[in-house]
Amino acid sequence: MTSPDPDPESTTGLEPGGGVPPGETPPGEASTAASPQKEPEARGAAFNKIAAGIVIGVGVLAAAYFIAYLAGILG
Repeated sequence: MTSPDPDPESTTGLEPGGGVPPGETPPGEASTAASPQKEPEARGAAFNKIAAGIVIGVGVLAAAYFIAYLAGILG
Protein backbone atom coordinates (compact mmCIF):
# COMPACT_ATOMS: atom_id res chain seq x y z
CA MET A 1 0.00 0.00 0.00
CA THR A 2 1.37 3.42 -0.92
CA SER A 3 1.28 6.50 1.19
CA PRO A 4 -1.53 8.91 0.26
CA ASP A 5 0.88 11.81 0.79
CA PRO A 6 3.98 11.12 -1.37
CA ASP A 7 7.37 12.63 -0.69
CA PRO A 8 7.45 16.08 -2.35
CA GLU A 9 11.09 15.57 -3.36
CA SER A 10 10.16 12.70 -5.69
CA THR A 11 6.87 14.09 -7.02
CA THR A 12 7.00 14.85 -10.73
CA GLY A 13 6.28 18.32 -12.03
CA LEU A 14 7.64 20.23 -9.05
CA GLU A 15 9.99 23.13 -9.57
CA PRO A 16 12.87 23.75 -7.19
CA GLY A 17 11.41 25.09 -3.96
CA GLY A 18 8.16 23.14 -4.30
CA GLY A 19 6.31 25.36 -6.80
CA VAL A 20 4.22 23.88 -9.58
CA PRO A 21 4.57 25.18 -13.14
CA PRO A 22 1.42 26.24 -15.01
CA GLY A 23 -0.32 23.34 -16.70
CA GLU A 24 0.89 20.75 -14.17
CA THR A 25 -1.97 21.08 -11.71
CA PRO A 26 -5.16 19.22 -12.51
CA PRO A 27 -8.36 21.24 -12.85
CA GLY A 28 -10.28 21.90 -9.68
CA GLU A 29 -13.36 20.17 -11.01
CA ALA A 30 -14.50 18.26 -14.04
CA SER A 31 -14.65 20.27 -17.24
CA THR A 32 -17.92 18.71 -18.34
CA ALA A 33 -21.01 19.94 -16.60
CA ALA A 34 -23.85 17.69 -15.61
CA SER A 35 -27.32 18.60 -16.71
CA PRO A 36 -28.62 21.40 -14.49
CA GLN A 37 -31.29 20.62 -11.97
CA LYS A 38 -34.76 21.84 -12.75
CA GLU A 39 -35.67 24.95 -10.80
CA PRO A 40 -38.69 24.53 -8.52
CA GLU A 41 -41.76 26.42 -9.62
CA ALA A 42 -42.29 29.69 -7.77
CA ARG A 43 -45.39 29.91 -5.63
CA GLY A 44 -47.83 32.71 -6.23
CA ALA A 45 -48.40 35.84 -4.19
CA ALA A 46 -51.59 34.35 -2.73
CA PHE A 47 -49.60 31.54 -1.11
CA ASN A 48 -47.22 34.06 0.46
CA LYS A 49 -50.10 36.11 1.87
CA ILE A 50 -51.79 33.01 3.31
CA ALA A 51 -48.54 31.79 4.89
CA ALA A 52 -47.83 35.23 6.37
CA GLY A 53 -51.39 35.39 7.72
CA ILE A 54 -51.03 32.02 9.42
CA VAL A 55 -47.71 33.00 11.02
CA ILE A 56 -49.09 36.34 12.21
CA GLY A 57 -52.28 34.67 13.48
CA VAL A 58 -50.35 32.13 15.54
CA GLY A 59 -48.19 34.93 16.94
CA VAL A 60 -51.25 36.98 17.93
CA LEU A 61 -52.88 33.96 19.59
CA ALA A 62 -49.69 33.19 21.52
CA ALA A 63 -49.37 36.81 22.66
CA ALA A 64 -53.05 36.91 23.71
CA TYR A 65 -52.64 33.69 25.71
CA PHE A 66 -49.52 35.05 27.42
CA ILE A 67 -51.22 38.36 28.28
CA ALA A 68 -54.30 36.54 29.60
CA TYR A 69 -52.08 34.29 31.71
CA LEU A 70 -50.28 37.31 33.18
CA ALA A 71 -53.58 39.06 33.87
CA GLY A 72 -54.82 36.03 35.81
CA ILE A 73 -57.73 35.25 33.50
CA LEU A 74 -56.32 31.81 32.75
CA GLY A 75 -55.55 29.45 35.63
